[in-house]
Parts: sequence; C-alpha cells; structure tokens
Amino acid sequence: MKNVLVLCTGNSCRSQMAHGYLAHFQKKLAHIYSAGIETHGLNPKAVEFMKEDNVDISHHTSNHVDEYQGIEWDYIITVCDHAKEHCPYIPSKNAKRMHQNFMDPSKVKGTEKEIQEAFRATRDEIKAFCHDFVREELMD
Repeated sequence: MKNVLVLCTGNSCRSQMAHGYLAHFQKKLAHIYSAGIETHGLNPKAVEFMKEDNVDISHHTSNHVDEYQGIEWDYIITVCDHAKEHCPYIPSKNAKRMHQNFMDPSKVKGTEKEIQEAFRATRDEIKAFCHDFVREELMD
C-alpha cells in the first residue's frame, strides 16, 4: 500500500478535508495521513461541511509533520502555498511531491452565508482534486 501525506499550515481545515476525501475515494490503495507545519486543532466548520457531503472527519486529529518521521512517502501533497514555502524538508527518496493551493475558508470574514459558501466552494474544489488524484495516481 502507498503512503500519502497531505500538508497544510495548521492541519485544521484544508488538509483535513483532503484527508477525508482521499480516504473516501480510494479503497484500500493507500494509507492517508495529514499534518501541518503547526497544529491548530480540527476546524468545526470543516467537520460540519464534510459531514454535509457524507464524509465524517470528526475522528481526525490535528497532527504536526514531525510526528510522521520515518515513514517512506509515495506522495506528499501540499494544499496551501504557505505550507509549500515553509515546510521543513521531508526526506523521502521516492515521494512524488505535488502542490495545489486551495483558498482557506477559515479566513473568510463576512456573513454566515458568505462563510458557508466559502467552506462549500473550498470543499468542492478539494473533492474534485482528490477524486482526480485517486483515479490518476492510485489506480494505476
């Protein structure tokens, strides 16, 4: 089985959503992990809007990238520019490194409706990315 690491700044929202969708779309093809260069705890709105799409991430934890030292990664995916630019080097001989920046919905200020729309938009972009990733990278 392959090992996939999804990285974001705080491992609270975007990386957690990607972790949820990657686990959801693949059927025992890979071990999915998510981490941050910091830990900010699991964002309750990320949990809420994933549940709205029938993916439960409420059991996830916010983990620091250092917790996974020693794992030989097949894929390392950064989901925000900040993590890509500031993540410490992760030694992994065979890792395919990929990057896709997603807007951080937790930073949106506005009405409750605007915040909900931001979470749904980011969630749906992450969902499409993860669906394509599983199809193109894991189902070879």
